[in-house]
Amino acid sequence: MLRYSHIVLYFTTTPYNYSGTCTAMVKQMNLRKTGIAALTALLAMLVSACGVGEASSSGEIEVALATPLPVEVVAPVKSEIFATYRTTAAISADADAPVPARVNGEVVQILVEEGDQVVVGQVLARLDGERLRLELEQAKANLEMMAREYDRFISLHDRGLVSSASFEGMKFDVDALQANYELKRLNYSYTSIRAPISGVISARDVKLGQHINIGETTFRVTDTSNLVAYLKIPQSELAKFSAGHKADIRVDAMPGDTFGATIARISPTINTRNGTFRATAQIDNKSGLLAPGMFARFNIAYEKHSNALLIPAAAVIEEDNETVVYVVSDGAAVRRPIKTGIQANGEVEVLSGLDENDLIVVTGQGSLRDGSRVLASIPATAPVTG
Repeated sequence: MLRYSHIVLYFTTTPYNYSGTCTAMVKQMNLRKTGIAALTALLAMLVSACGVGEASSSGEIEVALATPLPVEVVAPVKSEIFATYRTTAAISADADAPVPARVNGEVVQILVEEGDQVVVGQVLARLDGERLRLELEQAKANLEMMAREYDRFISLHDRGLVSSASFEGMKFDVDALQANYELKRLNYSYTSIRAPISGVISARDVKLGQHINIGETTFRVTDTSNLVAYLKIPQSELAKFSAGHKADIRVDAMPGDTFGATIARISPTINTRNGTFRATAQIDNKSGLLAPGMFARFNIAYEKHSNALLIPAAAVIEEDNETVVYVVSDGAAVRRPIKTGIQANGEVEVLSGLDENDLIVVTGQGSLRDGSRVLASIPATAPVTG
């Protein structure tokens, strides 16, 4: 932009001296000619100066336009990508069993503590079973006596010396005593409190010398090798899920670790209180790092696209109601509208508009325009001019 100064010219007139001589008149005319010549020279200098300024500004603009902008570029890659759904839930144990007392008695021995690994059927504690042992001996003696009597009745019955009614009655008595003996033996076995499932002792609720009654909880055994989480799926998202879908899990206690899970089943009925379906996710915890009660973040992969063309999400710009990227070609940035698909883990699937040979601007594209000159470099590699 040229700026012009206002030039004010002052012309001085000298009153005509009618009494002067011709020589004086000639001198005045020469002075006037000299002034006009000086004015003309001044105007020429100003115009020349303005032209030089204009040329200098135009040159600076041309230099700025010709200077390439530094950018970083990457090439698209072919790989698989998953469409994912994110939700949160608390982890719980799929197998968690309280261990109730099945007979009354005093605790005389505790064999495990919290945190101990146990297997199904392992003895956890013992109760005082002396009374039950004696009852068992009594039932055994009564059974043996009746069994010998029954054997004698068989011989008499075969010879017709005992009626059929007496023989059948004797047989029923033996069966009753046999059942009573088995019941006493079972009750006596209950004085040894055993683990109902394999797992870890998550709670011990008895003390040595404590008298417990039938039904009181003595221990709790939890199988932490297989955990579950109950996910709430909105009605609008239900069509995306099915049994067998995989999920990644992260917990706050171990932010750097990722654990695997599988959608095992989805309830066919809706929860009327919150309008969601319940999906059960099974978590493989053979490492033992996870624990029931942990709060987990689930990333569920419900759709997989193999051999997809992927670019970094940072390269994508929403501009003029279009999704675009800038492609480097012949040292210039070319604006390229694209159609995208799945976006996950910082990557975007490109459905159309790019191919594997394009170089996509991932850093510096915010200052670009279609046709901008660029100096492109690939991150962590030697710079190249696109």
